[in-house]
Amino acid sequence: MDPKPAFALESPAAVAALLERERYIAEEGLAVATFLALRLGRPLLLEGEPGVGKTEVARVLSKGLGVPLVRLQCYEGLELEQALYEWDHARQLLEIRLLESLGERDLDRLRAGVYREEFLLKRPILEALELGEAVLLIDEVDRTDEAFEAFLLEVLSDFQVTIPELGTLRARARPLVVLTSNRTRELHDALRRRCVYYWIDYPSLEKELRIVRARLPELPEALARKVVALVQRVRGLGLLKPPGVAETLDLAASLLALGVGDLAPEALDPALGALLKAREDVERVRRALGDLLMALG
Repeated sequence: MDPKPAFALESPAAVAALLERERYIAEEGLAVATFLALRLGRPLLLEGEPGVGKTEVARVLSKGLGVPLVRLQCYEGLELEQALYEWDHARQLLEIRLLESLGERDLDRLRAGVYREEFLLKRPILEALELGEAVLLIDEVDRTDEAFEAFLLEVLSDFQVTIPELGTLRARARPLVVLTSNRTRELHDALRRRCVYYWIDYPSLEKELRIVRARLPELPEALARKVVALVQRVRGLGLLKPPGVAETLDLAASLLALGVGDLAPEALDPALGALLKAREDVERVRRALGDLLMALG
């Protein structure tokens, strides 16, 4: 029997309320996609530019649902063993020596003595399947290769894994799986079909202002509005690495830390490193800063 979804929320509005309690301002489409992923027991695939809050969705869902967040950070060359499980060879060797010191010589009994669950190093996917009631974040899945995607297909279809020495381990309940992608490469259609999909775009000015006000309530509203308006204009400059929402929050927090009460080029300049992550972008914004601020009025 297929494991049932571990969670159930009664409506998209309930999802939106949960996210907002954790100070995540979600668009209706994201709340609906998350609700469907929860209800159908499907993975939630979030794509969007870096810094728009994809990873944060998994964090706030974990916190709001009161369950552990299990994170698998993907990267080029990620091996299955690092995602699923490994045997603790050092402890197995010690166990063999201990058994031999006690007079055990039978190879089958020695083998059985070291291939037990206590010698298994559980990596994120197996850990999440075992927990069931958890949020499994597979972050930046586009950094892995196609072979790893094929492995994910199997796991996300059946929510079980087979360990030759132990047999098949099946999740008692389906954890909520959140996959994120910055779209550095296209994911295979077969993986997409397993998921409920949502694209997170850069927020509108009003939504981004709500995010900043929710996360940094101590920031004066007038200053928060100017910061957000500035960042929205900066995104239109065609930078190498346009700032995401995370960078907007970093800039606002930096201005608070520096005691800046109003935006001016000389006050903003020291904080540009919180907003921009490439030398060329810093130089370009620095040159345009006077005009950008003048346009804000």
